[in-house]
Amino acid sequence: MSVDHIRYDLLTQQALRAVVRRVLSDVAKTGALPGEHHFYVTFDTRAPGVKLSSRMREQYPEEMTIVLQHQFWDLAVSDTHVEVALSFNGVSEKLHVPFEAIKGFFDPSVQFGLQFETQGEAGAGAAEKPVAAEEKAARPRRKPAAEEDAPAAVGPAEATKPAPAKASEKKAPVALVPKDEPEPDKPNGGAEVVRLDRFRKK
Repeated sequence: MSVDHIRYDLLTQQALRAVVRRVLSDVAKTGALPGEHHFYVTFDTRAPGVKLSSRMREQYPEEMTIVLQHQFWDLAVSDTHVEVALSFNGVSEKLHVPFEAIKGFFDPSVQFGLQFETQGEAGAGAAEKPVAAEEKAARPRRKPAAEEDAPAAVGPAEATKPAPAKASEKKAPVALVPKDEPEPDKPNGGAEVVRLDRFRKK
């Protein structure tokens, strides 16, 4: 099997992270979410450059998912990271998250999601073949009963957290977008998937 010296997998991740950066930058400039759009952002709390309080780090030692919808402020986006202030149980917390630490991004209003490998996962997952992500895509399993009371962050076991990829199932990022051919095994109401292995040389 030939060696990918170009590293299309890394280039693809960089391009898809740029999508997240652009979306958050637009929200930071306007100060509001357009229409019904809102975001679930999952990130690795252990990744280099992640800054959060010791209280939050103790509560979420591996990863956390924040919800950008009603109660967030001071959103600032740079080329390398995003900063945002959120309320956790009535306590204001400011988060500093490098884009390289983001593991998942999901917009439930349009069923659009992206899933990434973090720096620590890239080496282990580089040689593995990408797989379909209908059931693994970064998306919440259910919508909060009252959106105004939706938690700013949810832990690994919460029902509103996007399903994380298991250690044995690491895969390259996938973009959930509509396509012409229906997936026969796709769950009802799920998002469509562009499978990256279609573009690899057979």
